[in-house]
Amino acid sequence: MNKINISLIITVIIISLFGLLMIYSSSYIWAEYKFDDPFKYVKNQGLFLIIGIILMLLVSKIPFENYYKHANIIFIICFILLVLVLFFGTERNGSKSWFGIGSFGIQPSEFMKLAMIIFTSKYLYKNRKEIGNIKKGVIPILGLTLIIFGLIMLQPDFGTGVILVMGVIGLLFVGGVNLKFFLKIGFLGIGGIIALILAAPYRLKRILSFLNPWEDPLGSGFQIIQSLYAIGPGGLFGFGLGGSRQKHFYLPEPQTDFIFSIISEEFGFLGVLIVSALFITIIYLGIKIALKSNNLFGKYLAFGIVFSLGFQALLNLMVVVGLIPVTGVTLPFLSYGGSSLLITLVSIGIVLNVNRR
Repeated sequence: MNKINISLIITVIIISLFGLLMIYSSSYIWAEYKFDDPFKYVKNQGLFLIIGIILMLLVSKIPFENYYKHANIIFIICFILLVLVLFFGTERNGSKSWFGIGSFGIQPSEFMKLAMIIFTSKYLYKNRKEIGNIKKGVIPILGLTLIIFGLIMLQPDFGTGVILVMGVIGLLFVGGVNLKFFLKIGFLGIGGIIALILAAPYRLKRILSFLNPWEDPLGSGFQIIQSLYAIGPGGLFGFGLGGSRQKHFYLPEPQTDFIFSIISEEFGFLGVLIVSALFITIIYLGIKIALKSNNLFGKYLAFGIVFSLGFQALLNLMVVVGLIPVTGVTLPFLSYGGSSLLITLVSIGIVLNVNRR
């Protein structure tokens, strides 16, 4: 195992352990109130972290060429799960995105994000001579992506759908699709987003609360206001581990989408810099692996995983600081969520194998 592998593994383990620490710090008050067990969330996440690290190391030894061979099967299985969850899934926070297993939950859309990267990487490799042709090379994969996006929107889970679509678009870009095409579909995408917003009143409320959260401070603007109240007073070094005030039933479920707010409140600007540095390191090492790979499929696979992960992190941070409306996107490695953590660690395992081979 070479140096870059060790660097990536160490960085991933550090940020994941820090995430476990922050999940406990941000959730123990809520967990004690709801479950009479302050360690409820951290125990669940800790189990998934142990399994995830083991899977990451195991997957790092599986030749990535196997994903090329079985890309269609992986995609079909995830597609079936995505359909089944609409009928047999458990509803949480207004979204039917989960298969509930006791106190745990499995989210098929998280698996589909990785499946779509694998499938698109294979598609680009097989059709590399036709990718310059919009009708023959680009429209088929974009059409399939929109079908998947539509299924995810039926749950509904707008944030995950956007990440999946952007992952495919990122791969098409590095695959050599003309830049003018992205400008055209960008305008179409804006039109589609406007239509989705108008079709669901709660999305319009989120937009309005983003523009002026204090217009409805106890309703649609509540989360972002409480997030800003957490970030603002943190200062340079914060209030210290466990010192957050907003986790005392002000910021709803702070261990999930808004965990970065608690990090900022407890560790201040220094904590923000550390978390940002860890993410930048992971993205830098991942892109370096993609660029060095002499296998085109492996190159696409590594880039797609790293780009999707980086985009998700950026999206979450922009929500937390009030730059964009609330999307319901978790922060990779740090937010509470077993499915998300497992898939993220398995994805890193794939990137590690691309580098090893």
